[in-house]
Amino acid sequence: MEAVSGYRAMWLVVCFDLPVGTSKERRDATRFRNRLLEEGFALKQWSVYTRYFITRAQADAAANRIGGFVPPMGKVSIMFITDKQYGMVRNFEGRVPSGKEQKPDQLALF
Repeated sequence: MEAVSGYRAMWLVVCFDLPVGTSKERRDATRFRNRLLEEGFALKQWSVYTRYFITRAQADAAANRIGGFVPPMGKVSIMFITDKQYGMVRNFEGRVPSGKEQKPDQLALF
């Protein structure tokens, strides 16, 4: 099996600020977060979700889907980061360095 290039594999980082002043806005915000989870994203921090993709094309398709369910008045940014770049992320809990996110196991179908 061919190794996935760290320069072709992508992490999507979805950052958002959604209005929650009314009950409808809170429902829309919850629906948006749940859709991210259904798409396979994981909570990184409040209002920041991440997901690993083997190819840029897969990441592009996911970004387009996410754009289709952004709530009205929501502000969403989707960042594309290569696996090599994401590997340089430094995580801290308090002042203590913490572990890095692991890439999910990939199933190759031919």
